[in-house]
Amino acid sequence: MKTVIAEKPSVAREIATLLGATEKKEGYLTGNGYFVTWAFGHLVELGMPEDYGICSFEKRSLPILPNPFLLTPCKEKKGNTYTADAGALKQLKIIGQLISKSNKIIAATDAGREGELIFRYIYQYLNCSIPFERLWISSLTQKAIKQGFENLKPGSDFDGLYEAALSRSRADWLIGINASQALSIAAGKSNYSLGRVQTPILVLICRRYLENKAFSVQKYWQLQLLHTKEFIDFKSLSKNKWEDKKSAENALKCIERNGNTAIVTSVETKKLTEKPPLLFDLTGLQKEANKKLNFSAAETLNIAQDLYEKKFITYPRTSSKYIPEDLWEEISSILRAMQKTGKWNHTLSGVKWGYLNKSIVNDLRITDHHGLLITEKIPFALSAKENALYNMIAQRILEAISQDCIKEITAVSLQILHYEFTLKGSKIIETGWRLVNGCFSDDETENLQVLPELKEGNELKIKNACSLEKLTLPPMLYNEADLLSAMETATKQVQDQQECKSLQNTGIGTPSTRAADIETLFARNYIERQKKHLVPTQKGLQVYELVKDKKISDVSMTAEWEEELLKIEKGKADAADFQNRMEKYAVFITDELLQTSVAKTNLPDLLCPKCNKEQLIITSKIVKCPNDVCSWFQFRNVCGVQLSTYDIESLVSSGKTPLIKAMQSKTGKKFDAYIKLNNKAESSFEFEKFKLKNK
Repeated sequence: MKTVIAEKPSVAREIATLLGATEKKEGYLTGNGYFVTWAFGHLVELGMPEDYGICSFEKRSLPILPNPFLLTPCKEKKGNTYTADAGALKQLKIIGQLISKSNKIIAATDAGREGELIFRYIYQYLNCSIPFERLWISSLTQKAIKQGFENLKPGSDFDGLYEAALSRSRADWLIGINASQALSIAAGKSNYSLGRVQTPILVLICRRYLENKAFSVQKYWQLQLLHTKEFIDFKSLSKNKWEDKKSAENALKCIERNGNTAIVTSVETKKLTEKPPLLFDLTGLQKEANKKLNFSAAETLNIAQDLYEKKFITYPRTSSKYIPEDLWEEISSILRAMQKTGKWNHTLSGVKWGYLNKSIVNDLRITDHHGLLITEKIPFALSAKENALYNMIAQRILEAISQDCIKEITAVSLQILHYEFTLKGSKIIETGWRLVNGCFSDDETENLQVLPELKEGNELKIKNACSLEKLTLPPMLYNEADLLSAMETATKQVQDQQECKSLQNTGIGTPSTRAADIETLFARNYIERQKKHLVPTQKGLQVYELVKDKKISDVSMTAEWEEELLKIEKGKADAADFQNRMEKYAVFITDELLQTSVAKTNLPDLLCPKCNKEQLIITSKIVKCPNDVCSWFQFRNVCGVQLSTYDIESLVSSGKTPLIKAMQSKTGKKFDAYIKLNNKAESSFEFEKFKLKNK
């Protein structure tokens, strides 16, 4: 008998149908010489500190460096303790019994790093020594599964993948467990969670949030002119930016007195070729779905996984945007399947079948899996969200195989007195791939317009003129799409240029894990959503203040790890050496975090005005209560003014600060006010009464 172990019951059923294993049993299917069983994701995991006899956070227990690491059935939390999950224990027992009756095992978990680890942990936990083969497929269609079973690979071919997965798992344990306990001990009463990837992500979010809040918005004015030529209206904008409205209006009057005529001083026309986008990898799909469908990264991955298990798309956890040469012939089959849906007929009618763009074909750029494709299976009974994501993937395929979009971009300069104005125009020469979605610019703020023929020396009448009031913009808060981009290109923050170059293909986390890393921050109550934006909670800001200068928040360190794991996967680095260095690193960060000081040197002892129980922590940026339930805080910088220690002491002790002068609103207006607390310890402004009366 042969035992096939899939990652989920739904996948096992697809495989069992093909193999003829149609007899249903508890926890597996059987028939035709096969047992087909399944995991529920992770059935086995690395043991927790309690499994090593460490049941509380104590300084003397750190750092915890297991030797050897223990494997245990996955656990569930009941109250304050963790116990083995009954369902996991039951399924492990079933798998063990099937293996004992078999002479061959086939690993059919997802074809990736995490899927490999799920199978190997089960294999090791059951002390199995039976040879195994690997099913490696990128689609769950019957055709793909059949081809996979006809080309089973030796399990040893994936030892590098397993070593990388094991190294990642152990390294995350070493850093996460030791760092979390060390900071929690140093902070006293708080229970903090840190991690190799989650902490640098938190630092990115907090840093951007604080930059946004500290930004001082300034007003400025520009002049806008409306012209008409050959019955075409178009606008120009002044290069000058005035800091006050009066100066802008004076310039406007000068222009009007000049006769409302502008002279064309230069016309520069360039032909711009826009290459079609490549196929989606997982991160690209998550970014696009967040921008256009407002899906979170985790939601996109879950929907894509469902579409994959329904056999409508290929394996979604891919980091590649290309396909191999031998898959190119299937593109025509996919296009014919799209024709049958009727949705894409208009676009497909313009496809030149003999001249499809092959820029997505690159055998050298394929990772574990090729770029995302739809399958030949016609979709049915999809939910609204599934349908939206499926169409997004299908549309990207059509764009990728289409021809270049060619534009003609014209930049024009105008002179009026000593003021210079500029305008841009765009003309589509060949629509190419942009015809698929009908959008001809990625930049919504780009001011491109249709222009008449203009030549140097032309005189243009000014049909209308006005001054525009504008505001300087702060650094934008992250949405998930922007954050995923920042995680992809995190090495740009590395100061050392040589180091940055060596890490250029890595970032924070991997495409398959980034959604889970972001969700971890939500689960820890470190970040929250404000509309589409991600902002830190008070607890998140507390953690940021404590670790922002520590090694665990270092982006380059995280990127180095990803680079090293890729080398282990390819057999170019030693896993044992990597673990040894991770243990030394765990010792270093544990010691560094245990020395974290939250003491308040030369600062007043103030009781939290909300809970009246805890001593406030006063830092250079915030004043906060250490009690997570209370979570009271007050920023030190309010509208551009740094509150002094005396201001804070007055606010907390008497409920009101002295008069704070020269604060600045978001519109740039200066004002004076008191900051006061209400009976719920919520802060607000109080303005001087005599000034209100004068108004």
